[in-house]
Amino acid sequence: MSFVVPELAAPLEAFATALGIGLLVGMERERRPDAAAGLRTFALVAMLGCLFAMLGEKTGGPWVLVTGLLVIAVAMVASNFSTRQEEQYRGFTSEAAIVVTYGLGAAVWFGYATLAVMLAITTTILLYFKAELRNLSERLTPRDINSILQFAVLSLVILPILPNRDFGPFNAINPRQVWWMVVLISGLALTGYLALRIVGARHGAAVLGIFGGLASSTATTLMFSRHAAEHADLARMSAVIVLIANLMVMLRIGVIATVVAPVLAMPLLIVFACGVVPGLALTLYGWKALGNGTELPMPEVKNPTELKIAISFGLLYAIVLLASAWLQDVAGNRGLYAVALASGLTDADASVLSTLRLFDLQTITGPHAVTAVSLALMANLMFKIGLVVGIGGSRLARHALPGLLAIGGGMALGLALV
Repeated sequence: MSFVVPELAAPLEAFATALGIGLLVGMERERRPDAAAGLRTFALVAMLGCLFAMLGEKTGGPWVLVTGLLVIAVAMVASNFSTRQEEQYRGFTSEAAIVVTYGLGAAVWFGYATLAVMLAITTTILLYFKAELRNLSERLTPRDINSILQFAVLSLVILPILPNRDFGPFNAINPRQVWWMVVLISGLALTGYLALRIVGARHGAAVLGIFGGLASSTATTLMFSRHAAEHADLARMSAVIVLIANLMVMLRIGVIATVVAPVLAMPLLIVFACGVVPGLALTLYGWKALGNGTELPMPEVKNPTELKIAISFGLLYAIVLLASAWLQDVAGNRGLYAVALASGLTDADASVLSTLRLFDLQTITGPHAVTAVSLALMANLMFKIGLVVGIGGSRLARHALPGLLAIGGGMALGLALV
């Protein structure tokens, strides 16, 4: 039995959601004594936005909603003028949050409750982590800001203007799809790149391995192979970093596969899990023997969003895609596997993405795609093993090879299972 009149159920739900949004944002502001508004004000503003949106919908015009916003703006100006007179100006953050909260309350009434809640959580996070965000902005160098702006150009300027049509042999080349892969890889690499630049080496092997693997597992493996050769006493730590970086490769490829070809996510997850579990076990075993306070070098990772690097990856991806489509047509799946092995040696991303693209085009089946992706990663792993043995020497090989071989052997077993 319902205790609410049916015609009031939807409005009450909307106002309750708006109230919750206001309380969420207001709770964060309440804890700051210098904030211009607190819990009650934000709750009232959110409900006011919902109320004026309802009235505006009933009257058939936006003027009621705009009037409410103007009233709030005038009140904020008056409040700021008063605080300026008292020489206690507090900034504009709370005022901006009030405007956002008013808009979120209106959005709830117009049927965007889920989006409004998500934006409210985002707003609260931005308000809460004021000190951390300020510290982050102070750590960003002009080079880092340039990287972010370059990524914005890649994703927001170049991507939308490219044609979304299939061209070339086998209709394999779609300019927008090719560049979307460039944006995807650059975004993941930029995350690791900025994390390495901001966090640095002071938090030890785990951070370097995780973010080095996101930015470039090859560069990380090369750097710490050299480090182990120059500092034999740090070979075990270098081995742990190399192992973590190569475990991150499978996590990164798993994210990419989930975005590009969700149907393949589960079989690839099985293959990757079979490699990650033994590799992680041996990594943790090596971790126990590590000491603390050791100064570590930073991997020499290039900015992944530079236009030259982005275009180079896009061309490589297109070439691998065409070669895979042609050889698969001429030699069947053996040709596809040959390209996966050859291209995976130096750049697993291009090989994996080309395979996923062929699967989307229904040129190859799911099992063949999973096999090609696995072969590309195993070929790339063999290349890393060559770096470890050839550059790092026997001491690094003794610590790193068991884990790397366990990753490769586990993937082979997982491939047999699927």
